[in-house]
Amino acid sequence: MSGAAGPGDSSPRILVFSTINISDPGIDLAGSRHLEYPATVQTMAVPCSSGLKPSWLVHALDSGFDGVFVASDGEECAYLPDCAERTAHIISQAQAIMAERGIPAQRLKMAALCSVCAEPFANYMREFSAALTRLDESASVA
Repeated sequence: MSGAAGPGDSSPRILVFSTINISDPGIDLAGSRHLEYPATVQTMAVPCSSGLKPSWLVHALDSGFDGVFVASDGEECAYLPDCAERTAHIISQAQAIMAERGIPAQRLKMAALCSVCAEPFANYMREFSAALTRLDESASVA
């Protein structure tokens, strides 16, 4: 299910940082095609994934999101030829901050998404939501 979360929806809240020119069209296509993914997924568009700040990713987790997903430009970035490497470095920096705060690294994911990657996006969101649910269940048992 896509769209806004309804009452009683217990799916993990996921914030997706998507890029305006590359991953946003693929995410929009997932909605247009009515592909199933958790309604608790929210997106925030950015010009380029390599422009994200590690503190923004951690802030989203501190602010109540259960997971953060960065839909990277990958090799298709119109701004920087090394966008994927820069974005991977940002993810590493954020995960280091998360480790200092006791936040599991599994709460932050990155994958390249293209403008026609509707099905991969929906799959990533279903898989990430399930992984976050398992993480929360194992934390509550411990």
